[in-house]
Amino acid sequence: MRTTLFSVLIGFIFILQLSSCEKNSQDTVTKYYDKGEFNGSVLIIKNGKTVCDTALGLSNIEKKIKLEKMTPIYIASLSKPFTAVSIMLLQQKGLLNYDDKASKYISLPAYAQNVSIRQLLTHTSGIKDYESIISEKGLTNQQVLHWLAGLNKLQFPSGSQFEYSNSGFIILSLIIEKISKQSYGSFLNEHIFVPLKMKNTWVYDSSTASKNRATGYDKEKQPDDYSILTTGDGGIYSTPEDLYRFDRALRSFKLINKSNTNLMYTPTKLSDGKFSSYGFGWFIEESKGGKSVSHTGGLSGFRAIFWRDLNRNSCIIALTNQGDAFPLADFLKDIKTTLE
Repeated sequence: MRTTLFSVLIGFIFILQLSSCEKNSQDTVTKYYDKGEFNGSVLIIKNGKTVCDTALGLSNIEKKIKLEKMTPIYIASLSKPFTAVSIMLLQQKGLLNYDDKASKYISLPAYAQNVSIRQLLTHTSGIKDYESIISEKGLTNQQVLHWLAGLNKLQFPSGSQFEYSNSGFIILSLIIEKISKQSYGSFLNEHIFVPLKMKNTWVYDSSTASKNRATGYDKEKQPDDYSILTTGDGGIYSTPEDLYRFDRALRSFKLINKSNTNLMYTPTKLSDGKFSSYGFGWFIEESKGGKSVSHTGGLSGFRAIFWRDLNRNSCIIALTNQGDAFPLADFLKDIKTTLE
């Protein structure tokens, strides 16, 4: 009888251990790597404690260079929260107001004269997104602005709808440059990257192009590297550790004050009274468990996810340089399960 009970107990303990193993964040990340679906770096924080901090695979396949935790990876649209914070920093200095017309600062087409900075931040401006239409190598902000000048109307009345617009965030980048009299990269470096000791984060341009960084690939491991020069909508290379520094700075109001922080995480009210699920540079999700915010990024051979649970001080950061091999939504869902 004792032998039987002992065997049952051992079996029960084994099942518990197996269940724990299956829900372990590190094991989940490793499974994606083993299936060939993830090549990159990950940092996962649960209730303020690190539960996974790893880098897997290669930074450069042809040269067989190992990808390290400190290897900068292109974060694409995950740059948008940095653009939003930069605008908020200018607002805190009294250099702009959110309801100012963007045309107060830079030249815009006649149809966009009344678009506000707030509408650009919240993707409610109605300005057409360029990304699915023009994608030439070396594309610049000025070329996008020239393309916008060739259009004759907004997609919809400003403030009436949410429609994601990379073009809008390029305009925000130009406003940052106009007001600060600095390049977008210099402004972020001086006001965000250096103060937060984000030593492996920078904006891609001719002066940083030769820096150590991950090369982008597709799921067949063929080169698919970053090749445009727009800023505001993208342009940043970073690491999970540096992004976590940004997370902590936002939680502690080191960069922006409490009022702006609340505004950043507030869903946008549309002209019909309904709300979008986007604030200033973040997608917002509210549930019984509290509020979480997130942003993803994807271009060429790169994908990025930054998910932040605001109530539990938990976050998931994953950057990959083998873009279309990575099932981002499935990965995020599986990792969230390990944090429950």
